[in-house]
This record gives sequence, C-alpha cells and structure tokens, in this order.
Amino acid sequence: MVKLSADRMFESHLGYFKHSELIGRDEGFRVQTSRGHWLLALKPTMADFTREMPRIATIVYPKDLGAIITYADIFPGATVLEAGSGSGAVTILLARAVGPTGRVVSYDLREDMIDRAGANVEAFLGETPHVTFKQGDVSEGMEERAFDRIVFDLPEPWHLVPQVSEALVPGGILLSFLPTVLQVQQVCQALKDQGTFDLIESLEIIMRPWSVAGRSVRPAQRMVAHTGFITTARRCEPRPEKPPDEGEKK
Repeated sequence: MVKLSADRMFESHLGYFKHSELIGRDEGFRVQTSRGHWLLALKPTMADFTREMPRIATIVYPKDLGAIITYADIFPGATVLEAGSGSGAVTILLARAVGPTGRVVSYDLREDMIDRAGANVEAFLGETPHVTFKQGDVSEGMEERAFDRIVFDLPEPWHLVPQVSEALVPGGILLSFLPTVLQVQQVCQALKDQGTFDLIESLEIIMRPWSVAGRSVRPAQRMVAHTGFITTARRCEPRPEKPPDEGEKK
C-alpha cells in the first residue's frame, strides 16, 4: 500500500514513476514506469488493508472477518462491545457495519494496542466519532450496558460470561473468536452453565483458493486453512426446569 503525495515518487525493481501521475485519476488507471512496465492502481479493499496494515498482534484474517459480521449479525445502528482491540481489523469491520448511527466500544488492556488499533481505524475509515477506545479489563466491569452485540477476541472469554449476560440485551448475540478447540470447549461449557444463553454454536472457516488459467483449473498450491474458531450464543431467558416424570411424582 502506498499513500500518494504530489512531491513523492514510487520506486521498485520495475522502475519508477511520480505520484502526481496517479493523483486525480480514477481507480483502475494503469501507469507506466520508467522501465516500460505497466502497473495497475487501485484503492485497497478492507481485505487488502487488514493484511498489510501495521500490527502488533496477529490479525483476524479476511475469511474470518466475513463470517464474524454475518454470524454476529452486525447491523446498521447496532451498539457493539469489542473486547480485545488488537491491531484494529475487527474494529474496522464493526465500525463500517454499524455505520454512523451505531456505536462501537472497544476495550483492551494494553495502551499500545489501543494506539495501534486507533491509528489503523483512522487510516482506513478517517474520522469515526462513533468508535470509542478504552483501556481496561472488562472482567472488572463496564460502564456501558444494553449492547446489541458483543465480540470477544480474548484468550479466556469464559471468565466474562456473567458480565456478558448482564450487558447484552435480550436476544443479543455474543461472538467469541478463539484459536484452539480446548478454549472453545471451555467457553461453551461456561455459556451452558450460566443458564441465560442458548443456540450455542461453534464453527471454523476453511478457504481454498483456485487457480484458473485456460484449461488449467486446479486448487492453488497454498491455502489459508485453520486460523480460529467462531462461537456464537444468544442471550435468552433461563431455560425452565423440566417437570418431574410420572415415576418421580409417585
């Protein structure tokens, strides 16, 4: 990714050209370098940006970002809590999805993470007054309540299940992104034990790209396989106790 400036020049092994040759042009413009090579100029998509942006922590891959926004059912105008700002990939996703009428509150324990995430969000989206970053431990409590959705990218989210139960609106969705199946097992058990969550589901996304060139159609030699597990649950009324069977009544 290159940020254009009228007084700068792009240089590579393919040659160079002045940034001013691109400024003001439409996306998809092709510029010729000093060595006669043609380069295609496009604005980065969100997938491009999240893969290439400066980072401290491991990013959530685009294949998982798409699933997160779908399975967490992030909608325009929603109020969303994010715990674990990381480098800001999920924050960007949430901020775009809720739109200016929504709100995203993103917590992280580390100040450097918050600074990095905030810088990445601003670099891609510009000013986002509907996004608030806070340094703190959500396990110690949150000022806010009545979240429509809660998204966790934390190593031990099962410790926060009671707080989530209080902070989510009825019918609200909790989504947790975790790297190992043992972590998934623990968070699912904690959700069941809490008694106020139902429709608990876990999944992972496997993406296999294909190479298509004439009659050569085959899977690409490299693929992004396992990256993490997505677990979702709905905030509901406690499940009623089962009535005693006929044998117990007697």
